[in-house]
Amino acid sequence: MKKESNIFMTKVWDTLKNKTKTLHELVKEFPNKTYKELEKYRNADRNEEAQQIFIQQENEELKWEQKYKNEHKLRQEAETETILVKGIGMNSPEMKAANKKIEELQSNLDRIKKENNDLYNRIAKLTDPEKNLKKARESGL
Repeated sequence: MKKESNIFMTKVWDTLKNKTKTLHELVKEFPNKTYKELEKYRNADRNEEAQQIFIQQENEELKWEQKYKNEHKLRQEAETETILVKGIGMNSPEMKAANKKIEELQSNLDRIKKENNDLYNRIAKLTDPEKNLKKARESGL
């Protein structure tokens, strides 16, 4: 009797796992079993499936939590490194020398722009045709 019961449970279990037969079909297949016995196996399968879904959801949550923790750690490391680079970089001798050179070059550029503007104005005065014509008339030409 026990062996027959185990075979029955295995068949029912396989059938429920494959989800090919309804409870009504199981009753037709196993007429010597009561509806209550078949329902017990069906509910056991449902409980196991629900437990597996719950475990899968927990695993997914753990995966996402782990991914979040890894990303958070990497972001903190990157922010720390950026702060260090900015802090050390701005006060480093190389950066100070570069800033001094930039200021020097900017002042040279400003001076050259002013000289260029002055020369342009002098050339414009010398090449003004109306002024030259007026001077020529005044001198008697």
